Amino acid sequence: MTSGDDLLYIGGYTPGTGGSGPGLTAARRRPDGTLEAVAETAVPGPSFLAAHPALPVLYAVLEEEQGAVASFVTGSGRPEPSARVPSGGSHPCHLAVDPTGAWLAVANYGDGTLALRPLDAAGGFAGEALLFPHHGHGPDSGRQAGPHAHQAVFGPDGVLYVSDLGTDEIRRYTLAGRPAPHPDGPVPMAPGSGPRHLAWHGGRWYVAGELDGTVAVYDDRWRCLGRVPASGAAGPNQVSHIEISADGRFAYVGNRGPDTVSVLELGGGAGPGVTRVAEVGCGGRWPRHFARAGGYMYVACERSGVVTVLEMRDGIPVPAGEACQVGSPTCVLPRPV
Repeated sequence: MTSGDDLLYIGGYTPGTGGSGPGLTAARRRPDGTLEAVAETAVPGPSFLAAHPALPVLYAVLEEEQGAVASFVTGSGRPEPSARVPSGGSHPCHLAVDPTGAWLAVANYGDGTLALRPLDAAGGFAGEALLFPHHGHGPDSGRQAGPHAHQAVFGPDGVLYVSDLGTDEIRRYTLAGRPAPHPDGPVPMAPGSGPRHLAWHGGRWYVAGELDGTVAVYDDRWRCLGRVPASGAAGPNQVSHIEISADGRFAYVGNRGPDTVSVLELGGGAGPGVTRVAEVGCGGRWPRHFARAGGYMYVACERSGVVTVLEMRDGIPVPAGEACQVGSPTCVLPRPV
């Protein structure tokens, strides 16, 4: 195995969970940005990954009807299975560790339940999960018949935010003392927008709507400043992931359907302050997720069975290098420690 910061972990769907992947893949980044798969860990449906903020511990949702969460020790680079516990709901699709390493938040897409699992000093699962089910629906009867928690984000204000694609809401939970639903309740989104992923920067929230193909901008009091199309291409677009560049200049958005990555310049000022300055082909089909590391962007193209490589040039991703073959990839995570 290799060590240092030249590894990425790739998760995806496996046989029995709707895909063809091997489980959890460790890939080495070469100097030219291309990837070489160096280790595989068999685990069913690790569709999203998260790292402990201070320890060599990796967590993965196992996206099945009876959902689970698994932990792995990564000190050697190769993910070594450590523990497995229930996710608290069905078909978990996202998880995140709070900045202190005390809580693991799990978004269960199937039934909308948020699970909060306490973690011990070694990053292990400690005690029973706190479960927060949800209710409601949206106008799209096919996609919004019930709640679908899609992402969990620990905000800079100490609040946990959960995007709910099924109910068109950003759910909120306080973490001071015993975690509980926020007294002000969820933040309503535009009906039928299907909020999927969200990102924070410079006093603003950027929310990617999977169902309406937009990026909506909110201030720090959750007042909507406007929304813009994520893609300039014709036809349907199921927006996937959104990230902000380290310098706060750009937001990057994955577009499934157009199969592109859009670059949105964040200008601030009045209104949403967002301008689409580039839109580039991702090099594969159905860009489910992406990550940036070492001057490159790595895109998990689920329906092509590849992770593609784009070089970052002045903040703009440009196709570069050969793709790495990985069955049904859905998440890419650079090794943080």
